[in-house]
Amino acid sequence: MGSEPDQLHILLFPLMAQGHMLPLLDIARLFVARGVKATIITTPVNAPRFTKSIQTPQDSYTQINLKIIKFPCQEAGLPDGLENLDMVSDQHIHRKFFDALSLLQEPLEQAIEELRPHGLVSDIFFPWTTDVASKYGIPRLIFHGTSFISMCCKANIEQHQPHKKVSSDTEPFILPGLPDPLKFTKLQLPDTFTQQNPTVFSRLLGSAKKEERSYGMIVNSFYELESSYADYYRKVLGRKAWHIGPVSLCNRNFEEKAQRGRAASISEHECVKWLDAKKFNSVIYVCFGTVTKFSDSQLHEIAIGLEASGQDFIWVVRKDKNEKESEEKWLPDGYEGRIQGKGLIIRGWAPQVLILDHEAIGGFVTHCGWNSTLEGVSAGLPMVTWPIFAEQFFNEKLITDVLRIGVGVGAQKWMRMVGDYVTSEKIEKAVKEIMMGEKAEEMRSRAKKIGEMAKEATEEGGSSYNDLGALIEELKAHHA
Repeated sequence: MGSEPDQLHILLFPLMAQGHMLPLLDIARLFVARGVKATIITTPVNAPRFTKSIQTPQDSYTQINLKIIKFPCQEAGLPDGLENLDMVSDQHIHRKFFDALSLLQEPLEQAIEELRPHGLVSDIFFPWTTDVASKYGIPRLIFHGTSFISMCCKANIEQHQPHKKVSSDTEPFILPGLPDPLKFTKLQLPDTFTQQNPTVFSRLLGSAKKEERSYGMIVNSFYELESSYADYYRKVLGRKAWHIGPVSLCNRNFEEKAQRGRAASISEHECVKWLDAKKFNSVIYVCFGTVTKFSDSQLHEIAIGLEASGQDFIWVVRKDKNEKESEEKWLPDGYEGRIQGKGLIIRGWAPQVLILDHEAIGGFVTHCGWNSTLEGVSAGLPMVTWPIFAEQFFNEKLITDVLRIGVGVGAQKWMRMVGDYVTSEKIEKAVKEIMMGEKAEEMRSRAKKIGEMAKEATEEGGSSYNDLGALIEELKAHHA
């Protein structure tokens, strides 16, 4: 029941994907820093990603435990060892992976019986955990890993269905009743609304019903960032939620930032050394998360656009396991020779938080995944937005229309994992817009202020610090 008889003990159960595991590890750290015992549930292949961070010498992390359960690869017809969404390469395997998740119910129940926790924080992709928590009489808190604005947009579209009132896929419509007049087209909506994939559609509808029956939502955001949407979510939609982010800010020193996530494809010291030689705010960082796969022709356009912008850059390219560097057909002839000293291409995983926090970084080209968006916001950076899929088109509107700290690259179409095609000219124009000139200075000034607010929110007495405290007190009262 924990180290002390009355110590609150929380189980955390993230989806097996880098973008879900990292914030829940950070949330576990925030809980233990406030005297709560935390146990993360994961599977054998994913466990090393946690142990590396948990086994740091900092005393506050000694209260984070791991409970390893078996992933049902065989039962779901998946290759042995395919236990992480980032390893999934096609739609057929994608469906099997999500089918496998529901088979984790029995091992989760066994873990709850053994550990006797006082609460469960589980990923939105485990809707069935609401029933499991109810069976054991403990509250289930949902971790969605997204923004208030995206949850408000989704709920608004479900309720009003404005996309059904337009005559074409490209005709813009405004979501009614939201704090800002946000415009979208049908092409930019997730397939859950256009029903291109009914299995995902019905799964998420199931999640929405379970959401209403859960204890509430933990949101990796801070009140000052999207206050009107936090209010809309809680007051207009009537949902219970606590904003406790940006959770990545609990990684305060060099080692914590460098060790976050997978092993980097470049030494953090080599990366910092390269940046140390650059002028203040002179480098643009380009990264599209762990899931996006661009075609060779799109990578070629990015290469040309970055070179034409004249800016120094760090570009993270997701490397295909089967591709040798000698086969990189997307690289223009003589490219790496021409960009030597000006551009650094990292193939694979990069220490992103460490890079974004470096003073030489002056802008961020992002896919608008929520973790990356928050990391860019926390670093006080203007952004070029290039949404691909999931809720990324909603997050883009927060950056470009609400906060006005970024410009869109011109992506118009929601496409699962592959992204809408964007020309080198558009890439060049957007990069120049956030790095040079009067408009860039205004955006940078706003972004810097918001970055300062992010840090204040997580410090003692800040909005996120206080909301986490309120949640812990509520859970203690529930347990008592």
